[in-house]
Amino acid sequence: MTPQNIDDPRNRPSGPTAERQYVLTLGCPDSTGIVAKLSTFLAEQGGWITEAAYFTDPENNWFFTRQAVRADSVDMSIAELREKFRPVAEEFGPKAQWRLWDTADLKKVVILVSREGHCLHDLLGRVAENDYPMEVVAVVGNHDNLSYIADNHGVPFYHVPFPKDAVGKRRAFEELGEIVNSYEPDAIVMARFMQILPPDFCEMWAGRVLNIHHSFLPSFMGARPYHQAHKRGVKLIGATCHFATSDLDDGPIIEQDVIRVTHKDTPEEMQRLGRDAEKSVLARGMRYHLEDRVLVYGNRTVVFD
Repeated sequence: MTPQNIDDPRNRPSGPTAERQYVLTLGCPDSTGIVAKLSTFLAEQGGWITEAAYFTDPENNWFFTRQAVRADSVDMSIAELREKFRPVAEEFGPKAQWRLWDTADLKKVVILVSREGHCLHDLLGRVAENDYPMEVVAVVGNHDNLSYIADNHGVPFYHVPFPKDAVGKRRAFEELGEIVNSYEPDAIVMARFMQILPPDFCEMWAGRVLNIHHSFLPSFMGARPYHQAHKRGVKLIGATCHFATSDLDDGPIIEQDVIRVTHKDTPEEMQRLGRDAEKSVLARGMRYHLEDRVLVYGNRTVVFD
Protein backbone atom coordinates (compact mmCIF):
# COMPACT_ATOMS: atom_id res chain seq x y z
CA MET A 1 0.00 0.00 0.00
CA THR A 2 1.29 3.48 -0.84
CA PRO A 3 1.07 6.33 1.65
CA GLN A 4 -1.53 9.06 1.28
CA ASN A 5 1.21 11.64 1.02
CA ILE A 6 4.66 11.30 -0.48
CA ASP A 7 8.12 11.97 0.91
CA ASP A 8 8.63 15.63 1.62
CA PRO A 9 11.77 17.66 2.36
CA ARG A 10 10.03 18.97 5.48
CA ASN A 11 10.44 15.50 7.00
CA ARG A 12 13.90 16.20 8.31
CA PRO A 13 15.11 13.91 11.09
CA SER A 14 15.42 15.42 14.52
CA GLY A 15 19.07 15.72 15.46
CA PRO A 16 20.77 15.02 18.76
CA THR A 17 20.22 17.77 21.29
CA ALA A 18 23.61 17.45 23.04
CA GLU A 19 27.18 16.47 22.29
CA ARG A 20 27.66 13.15 20.55
CA GLN A 21 28.02 10.23 22.96
CA TYR A 22 28.55 6.51 22.99
CA VAL A 23 26.01 4.97 25.40
CA LEU A 24 26.50 1.59 27.05
CA THR A 25 23.68 -0.23 28.85
CA LEU A 26 24.18 -3.52 30.66
CA GLY A 27 22.09 -5.91 32.71
CA CYS A 28 23.69 -9.00 34.26
CA PRO A 29 23.84 -11.13 37.41
CA ASP A 30 25.29 -9.06 40.22
CA SER A 31 28.80 -9.79 41.45
CA THR A 32 31.85 -8.03 42.84
CA GLY A 33 33.97 -6.04 40.42
CA ILE A 34 31.51 -5.23 37.62
CA VAL A 35 31.91 -1.46 37.97
CA ALA A 36 35.70 -1.79 38.12
CA LYS A 37 35.76 -3.86 34.92
CA LEU A 38 33.54 -1.37 33.10
CA SER A 39 35.52 1.64 34.30
CA THR A 40 38.82 -0.01 33.36
CA PHE A 41 37.56 -0.90 29.90
CA LEU A 42 36.26 2.62 29.18
CA ALA A 43 39.45 4.22 30.53
CA GLU A 44 41.61 1.98 28.35
CA GLN A 45 39.71 3.21 25.28
CA GLY A 46 40.22 6.82 26.37
CA GLY A 47 36.52 7.21 27.23
CA TRP A 48 35.57 10.46 28.96
CA ILE A 49 32.59 9.43 31.08
CA THR A 50 29.81 12.02 31.13
CA GLU A 51 27.09 9.91 32.80
CA ALA A 52 27.20 6.81 34.98
CA ALA A 53 24.19 5.28 36.69
CA TYR A 54 23.87 1.97 38.55
CA PHE A 55 21.18 -0.09 40.24
CA THR A 56 21.13 -3.52 41.85
CA ASP A 57 17.95 -5.48 42.52
CA PRO A 58 18.83 -7.57 45.60
CA GLU A 59 15.69 -9.68 45.25
CA ASN A 60 16.76 -10.97 41.84
CA ASN A 61 20.51 -10.40 42.26
CA TRP A 62 20.58 -8.39 39.02
CA PHE A 63 22.84 -5.48 38.19
CA PHE A 64 21.92 -2.62 35.84
CA THR A 65 23.97 0.25 34.49
CA ARG A 66 23.91 2.98 31.88
CA GLN A 67 27.13 4.78 31.03
CA ALA A 68 27.83 7.49 28.48
CA VAL A 69 31.18 8.71 27.17
CA ARG A 70 32.07 11.52 24.82
CA ALA A 71 32.36 10.01 21.36
CA ASP A 72 35.26 12.29 20.45
CA SER A 73 37.28 10.87 23.35
CA VAL A 74 37.26 7.37 21.83
CA ASP A 75 39.46 6.88 18.78
CA MET A 76 37.26 4.28 17.07
CA SER A 77 33.82 3.77 15.56
CA ILE A 78 30.88 2.43 17.52
CA ALA A 79 31.16 -0.88 15.63
CA GLU A 80 34.81 -1.24 16.65
CA LEU A 81 33.95 -0.38 20.24
CA ARG A 82 31.26 -3.06 20.28
CA GLU A 83 33.74 -5.68 19.11
CA LYS A 84 36.22 -4.61 21.77
CA PHE A 85 33.57 -4.78 24.48
CA ARG A 86 32.21 -8.18 23.46
CA PRO A 87 34.80 -10.29 25.37
CA VAL A 88 34.33 -8.07 28.43
CA ALA A 89 30.58 -8.64 28.31
CA GLU A 90 31.16 -12.40 28.10
CA GLU A 91 32.85 -12.25 31.49
CA PHE A 92 29.48 -11.26 33.00
CA GLY A 93 27.91 -14.56 32.00
CA PRO A 94 25.63 -15.90 29.23
CA LYS A 95 22.57 -14.12 30.66
CA ALA A 96 24.14 -10.66 30.33
CA GLN A 97 22.29 -8.24 28.04
CA TRP A 98 24.09 -5.20 26.72
CA ARG A 99 23.90 -2.53 24.05
CA LEU A 100 26.23 0.15 22.70
CA TRP A 101 24.63 3.05 20.83
CA ASP A 102 25.98 6.11 19.06
CA THR A 103 23.72 9.09 19.74
CA ALA A 104 24.51 10.39 16.25
CA ASP A 105 22.53 7.45 14.83
CA LEU A 106 18.92 8.66 14.78
CA LYS A 107 16.34 6.05 15.68
CA LYS A 108 13.53 5.32 13.25
CA VAL A 109 9.99 5.47 14.63
CA VAL A 110 6.57 4.49 13.27
CA ILE A 111 3.53 6.01 14.99
CA LEU A 112 0.16 4.20 15.09
CA VAL A 113 -3.00 6.28 15.57
CA SER A 114 -6.78 6.10 15.52
CA ARG A 115 -9.05 9.15 15.79
CA GLU A 116 -7.50 11.32 18.52
CA GLY A 117 -4.59 13.46 17.41
CA HIS A 118 -3.23 15.18 20.54
CA CYS A 119 -0.34 12.74 21.07
CA LEU A 120 0.54 12.73 17.37
CA HIS A 121 0.52 16.54 17.29
CA ASP A 122 2.80 16.65 20.31
CA LEU A 123 5.35 14.08 19.11
CA LEU A 124 5.66 15.51 15.60
CA GLY A 125 5.90 19.02 17.04
CA ARG A 126 8.81 17.95 19.24
CA VAL A 127 10.55 16.38 16.26
CA ALA A 128 10.00 19.54 14.22
CA GLU A 129 11.69 21.51 17.02
CA ASN A 130 14.73 19.21 16.80
CA ASP A 131 13.96 18.01 20.32
CA TYR A 132 14.16 14.23 19.88
CA PRO A 133 16.90 11.89 18.59
CA MET A 134 14.53 10.21 16.16
CA GLU A 135 13.15 10.19 12.64
CA VAL A 136 9.42 9.57 12.27
CA VAL A 137 9.40 7.47 9.11
CA ALA A 138 5.64 6.81 8.90
CA VAL A 139 2.26 7.24 10.55
CA VAL A 140 -0.32 4.47 10.22
CA GLY A 141 -3.96 5.02 11.14
CA ASN A 142 -7.05 2.83 11.15
CA HIS A 143 -8.96 6.06 10.37
CA ASP A 144 -7.85 8.73 7.92
CA ASN A 145 -8.90 11.87 9.81
CA LEU A 146 -5.35 12.51 11.12
CA SER A 147 -3.61 12.32 7.75
CA TYR A 148 -3.40 16.12 7.57
CA ILE A 149 -1.17 16.19 10.67
CA ALA A 150 1.34 13.85 9.08
CA ASP A 151 1.07 15.75 5.82
CA ASN A 152 1.86 19.05 7.55
CA HIS A 153 5.08 17.50 8.83
CA GLY A 154 5.96 15.78 5.58
CA VAL A 155 5.58 12.28 7.04
CA PRO A 156 4.03 9.45 4.96
CA PHE A 157 0.56 8.47 6.19
CA TYR A 158 -0.98 5.05 5.59
CA HIS A 159 -4.68 4.40 6.07
CA VAL A 160 -5.47 0.79 7.03
CA PRO A 161 -9.18 0.35 7.82
CA PHE A 162 -10.00 -2.24 10.49
CA PRO A 163 -13.23 -4.19 9.94
CA LYS A 164 -15.10 -5.46 12.98
CA ASP A 165 -15.07 -9.12 11.97
CA ALA A 166 -12.14 -11.27 13.15
CA VAL A 167 -10.98 -12.32 9.68
CA GLY A 168 -11.01 -8.78 8.33
CA LYS A 169 -9.25 -7.45 11.43
CA ARG A 170 -6.52 -10.06 11.08
CA ARG A 171 -5.95 -9.09 7.46
CA ALA A 172 -5.74 -5.46 8.51
CA PHE A 173 -3.09 -6.29 11.10
CA GLU A 174 -1.11 -8.21 8.50
CA GLU A 175 -1.20 -5.19 6.19
CA LEU A 176 -0.19 -2.92 9.06
CA GLY A 177 2.66 -5.29 9.94
CA GLU A 178 3.98 -5.25 6.38
CA ILE A 179 4.01 -1.46 6.36
CA VAL A 180 5.72 -1.16 9.75
CA ASN A 181 8.30 -3.88 9.07
CA SER A 182 9.23 -2.33 5.73
CA TYR A 183 10.71 0.61 7.66
CA GLU A 184 12.64 -1.57 10.15
CA PRO A 185 11.84 0.86 12.99
CA ASP A 186 13.64 1.06 16.31
CA ALA A 187 10.37 1.97 18.03
CA ILE A 188 6.65 1.69 17.32
CA VAL A 189 4.44 4.12 19.22
CA MET A 190 0.77 3.45 19.87
CA ALA A 191 -0.29 7.10 20.18
CA ARG A 192 -3.90 6.39 21.19
CA PHE A 193 -4.11 3.56 18.66
CA MET A 194 -7.34 1.92 19.78
CA GLN A 195 -6.69 -1.60 18.52
CA ILE A 196 -5.31 -4.50 20.56
CA LEU A 197 -2.10 -5.93 19.13
CA PRO A 198 -2.31 -9.70 18.52
CA PRO A 199 0.06 -11.81 20.66
CA ASP A 200 2.29 -12.71 17.70
CA PHE A 201 2.77 -9.00 16.92
CA CYS A 202 3.66 -8.31 20.55
CA GLU A 203 6.26 -11.07 20.33
CA MET A 204 7.59 -9.90 16.95
CA TRP A 205 8.00 -6.32 18.19
CA ALA A 206 8.90 -7.13 21.81
CA GLY A 207 10.68 -4.26 23.54
CA ARG A 208 9.93 -1.84 20.70
CA VAL A 209 6.22 -1.04 21.11
CA LEU A 210 5.34 1.83 23.46
CA ASN A 211 1.70 2.43 24.35
CA ILE A 212 0.08 5.38 26.10
CA HIS A 213 -2.84 4.28 28.26
CA HIS A 214 -5.17 6.93 29.65
CA SER A 215 -5.20 5.79 33.27
CA PHE A 216 -2.79 5.33 36.16
CA LEU A 217 -2.17 1.62 35.65
CA PRO A 218 -2.84 -0.92 37.00
CA SER A 219 -6.09 0.94 37.74
CA PHE A 220 -8.75 1.02 35.02
CA MET A 221 -7.28 -1.26 32.39
CA GLY A 222 -9.04 -1.75 29.09
CA ALA A 223 -11.61 0.43 27.37
CA ARG A 224 -13.14 3.73 28.55
CA PRO A 225 -10.88 4.28 31.60
CA TYR A 226 -12.17 7.82 32.16
CA HIS A 227 -15.70 6.49 32.42
CA GLN A 228 -14.46 3.78 34.79
CA ALA A 229 -12.72 6.45 36.89
CA HIS A 230 -15.82 8.65 36.97
CA LYS A 231 -18.02 5.75 38.02
CA ARG A 232 -15.59 4.90 40.83
CA GLY A 233 -15.45 8.52 42.00
CA VAL A 234 -11.67 8.84 42.01
CA LYS A 235 -9.93 12.12 42.85
CA LEU A 236 -6.88 11.45 40.68
CA ILE A 237 -6.71 10.39 37.05
CA GLY A 238 -3.53 9.60 35.21
CA ALA A 239 -1.66 8.31 32.20
CA THR A 240 0.84 5.48 31.75
CA CYS A 241 3.48 4.87 29.10
CA HIS A 242 4.35 1.17 28.98
CA PHE A 243 5.67 -1.51 26.69
CA ALA A 244 2.91 -3.39 24.89
CA THR A 245 2.70 -7.11 25.61
CA SER A 246 0.15 -9.84 25.02
CA ASP A 247 -1.32 -9.01 28.44
CA LEU A 248 -3.57 -6.02 27.75
CA ASP A 249 -2.35 -2.81 29.45
CA ASP A 250 -0.08 -4.88 31.70
CA GLY A 251 3.35 -4.48 30.10
CA PRO A 252 6.43 -3.04 31.85
CA ILE A 253 5.74 0.55 32.93
CA ILE A 254 8.12 3.28 31.74
CA GLU A 255 6.51 6.52 32.96
CA GLN A 256 3.35 7.74 34.75
CA ASP A 257 1.72 10.90 36.04
CA VAL A 258 -1.55 12.03 37.61
CA ILE A 259 -3.94 14.99 37.53
CA ARG A 260 -6.37 15.90 40.33
CA VAL A 261 -10.10 15.89 39.54
CA THR A 262 -13.23 16.53 41.59
CA HIS A 263 -16.78 15.23 41.87
CA LYS A 264 -17.85 17.97 39.47
CA ASP A 265 -15.84 16.60 36.54
CA THR A 266 -17.75 14.57 33.97
CA PRO A 267 -16.06 11.76 31.99
CA GLU A 268 -15.74 14.20 29.09
CA GLU A 269 -14.04 16.80 31.31
CA MET A 270 -11.72 14.11 32.69
CA GLN A 271 -10.84 13.19 29.14
CA ARG A 272 -10.04 16.82 28.31
CA LEU A 273 -7.88 17.19 31.43
CA GLY A 274 -6.21 13.85 30.87
CA ARG A 275 -4.95 14.75 27.40
CA ASP A 276 -2.23 16.93 28.92
CA ALA A 277 -1.03 14.04 31.08
CA GLU A 278 -1.13 11.65 28.13
CA LYS A 279 1.03 13.93 26.00
CA SER A 280 3.64 14.65 28.65
CA VAL A 281 3.87 11.06 29.89
CA LEU A 282 4.27 9.67 26.38
CA ALA A 283 6.85 12.34 25.54
CA ARG A 284 8.94 11.53 28.62
CA GLY A 285 8.62 7.79 28.22
CA MET A 286 9.54 8.04 24.56
CA ARG A 287 12.62 10.12 25.35
CA TYR A 288 13.78 7.62 27.97
CA HIS A 289 13.41 4.82 25.42
CA LEU A 290 15.14 6.72 22.62
CA GLU A 291 18.08 7.56 24.87
CA ASP A 292 18.45 3.95 26.08
CA ARG A 293 17.53 4.87 29.64
CA VAL A 294 15.04 2.01 30.06
CA LEU A 295 16.15 -1.50 31.02
CA VAL A 296 13.48 -4.19 31.28
CA TYR A 297 13.53 -7.16 33.62
CA GLY A 298 10.50 -9.36 33.99
CA ASN A 299 7.49 -7.09 34.01
CA ARG A 300 9.38 -4.18 35.57
CA THR A 301 11.75 -1.50 34.34
CA VAL A 302 14.74 0.41 35.57
CA VAL A 303 14.65 3.95 34.20
CA PHE A 304 17.87 5.95 34.49
CA ASP A 305 16.40 9.42 34.14
